[in-house]
Amino acid sequence: MPKILILGGTTEASALAEALATRGDDAVLSYAGRVANPKAQPVPTRVGGFGGVAGLADYLRNEGITHLVDATHPFAATMSRNAVEAAADAGIPLVALTRPAWTAEFGDDWRRVEDIKAAVAMLDGARRSVMLALGRVHVAAFAAQPQHRYLLRFVDTPEGPPELPDHRLIVDRGPFDVAGDVALMRDHAIDVVVCKNAGGTGARAKLIAARELGIPVVMIDPPVLPERVQVEAVADVLRWIDHAADLGV
Repeated sequence: MPKILILGGTTEASALAEALATRGDDAVLSYAGRVANPKAQPVPTRVGGFGGVAGLADYLRNEGITHLVDATHPFAATMSRNAVEAAADAGIPLVALTRPAWTAEFGDDWRRVEDIKAAVAMLDGARRSVMLALGRVHVAAFAAQPQHRYLLRFVDTPEGPPELPDHRLIVDRGPFDVAGDVALMRDHAIDVVVCKNAGGTGARAKLIAARELGIPVVMIDPPVLPERVQVEAVADVLRWIDHAADLGV
């Protein structure tokens, strides 16, 4: 019988956990621990890191894991790189359940950058009203541009105030809709949105809202990851588990 470890924290990971539970498969869903109250899951869960590549490889061996599924956030680059190495070390197959990156459409005004540092640099200049739609982990980097008024939207209330001199914090959990994000951007007179190109549908509303309002978006490209087997649908992961098929990279 297969035993599957899902590296999760995404809607795709939750959908896979539901599908595996429905089939009666033995699976564990692992959270990184960045969200205080993660969504309840139909399979056993664990929270926290593994201790790098060696720690993850040891966990795979000690727990008898037969299949590893990387369904982490597209920007969880360290975890994804560790997963590739640990799976090879433990001698078990790995598949990545990914989502296609967003692509600009007619009417979009995207300023593409390669990383957080470049996004911060894009905010040089006069005071603006900036919506940082990229979670709490990288917010402190934008303190290098203290002249702006920032709008932040977090899933959880932070333990301490964000390191930005002028900000408004909204604690809310998506998915969000276009009408709500249009109203939010209007209410706060947003001049520019900064976000990561995480793909999927759950966070796309802010992009459509920015397009409708003619607001430019500083779009951070996803990181480059090691070569690995990748699929974009839960059904493909199930087939991979059942048949160990090479579904392509």
